[in-house]
Amino acid sequence: MAISIRQQTRPREIQVGRSAPPWTVTYSDLMTQILIFFVMLFALAAALNELQLIELKRRLEGYVVENNLEDAVGLRIDEKGLVISLREKYMFDSGKAEIYPEAKIILEKIVKECFTVPNNMNVEGHTDNVPIRTSEFPSNWELSAARATNVTRYLIERLDFPPNRLASGGYGEYHPVANNDTPDGRTKNRRVDVIVRRLPSGGMAKISAGTSR
Repeated sequence: MAISIRQQTRPREIQVGRSAPPWTVTYSDLMTQILIFFVMLFALAAALNELQLIELKRRLEGYVVENNLEDAVGLRIDEKGLVISLREKYMFDSGKAEIYPEAKIILEKIVKECFTVPNNMNVEGHTDNVPIRTSEFPSNWELSAARATNVTRYLIERLDFPPNRLASGGYGEYHPVANNDTPDGRTKNRRVDVIVRRLPSGGMAKISAGTSR
């Protein structure tokens, strides 16, 4: 009687591709470390930028308190940067755009401090909601723009602030910081804001001795 024995065979293992060489593990770790380094660098740049604005605000607050200018100059840091608010009654005659000589002294001190940082600045003119209709200023748009322009020209022409770091504009009554329904609120809204803007994202805030005046 013939007995057939069926041999058992294992399925052939199929190999797809080739295993990575050992050095790729080290390379992957290196790339991860580099990525972490740049993330930390961006975070450090943002922190330095903020600390720079805080330090500038601290120095300006010292000047304001020392010269009893709390009612003339407001200081705050918001999403735009460091906002230096110059109130109308210390800057201009009502309905006019010529800067008082005394206000130019304040501007000179402020700009001298701003020379110590590389940030760009915006000059924004603002009014209350009381209409103005004169031959020179048909509306609050023209008045606010003229005030901002005169401050900007003074910074450039008399204080040598780099014009490529400046921008100016008039906003009329449409960006109030207080209630226009009260006299005190309207007084606060009539202002020129000099804004020290934050550096672009990722920019390192460097204070150079060569930029101070």
